[in-house]
Amino acid sequence: MAQFGVNAERFDPYKNFKFRVKWDGRFVAGISKVSALKRSTEPIEHREGGDPSLNRKSPGRTSYEAITLERGVTHDTEFELWTNKVWNFGSGLGAEVSLKDFRKDIIIEVYNEAGQLALAYKVFRCWVSEFQALPDLDGNANAVAIQTLKLENEGWERDYDVTEPTEPSFNEPA
Repeated sequence: MAQFGVNAERFDPYKNFKFRVKWDGRFVAGISKVSALKRSTEPIEHREGGDPSLNRKSPGRTSYEAITLERGVTHDTEFELWTNKVWNFGSGLGAEVSLKDFRKDIIIEVYNEAGQLALAYKVFRCWVSEFQALPDLDGNANAVAIQTLKLENEGWERDYDVTEPTEPSFNEPA
């Protein structure tokens, strides 16, 4: 069975280094890393009184792990503005939390090597549970300063409206 329907000659799976993240209808600048989308369903063990010593299992509650976004420190304030909706230190009594809009749906898009949209996932009702504005600073290091944003969420699903793109060959115009 072919792994790719439109591009039957394609053998390699998609790479993990071409992606973008979108919220509030626009792409967020500079994101260099997104943690895995992962969900777990707890098994519920049960047995009937007349059964032999055998436990049956059925699915219980499903939980979705938090997603961590990383990017280099710049003057873009998207991470910090969203973080401040959850807890805005020093904003005054009654204004510390923006209950109306601290949750956002985000979209994670994956692209093929040619830069064509190949996959998309919608992540629902995200909110910031952890924000790192600056990393450890070290005068002897040779590294980029990275910000991190940890997003709790209430589930995600693949966007099946995004279909496999027809990939151009080297000799064909794109």
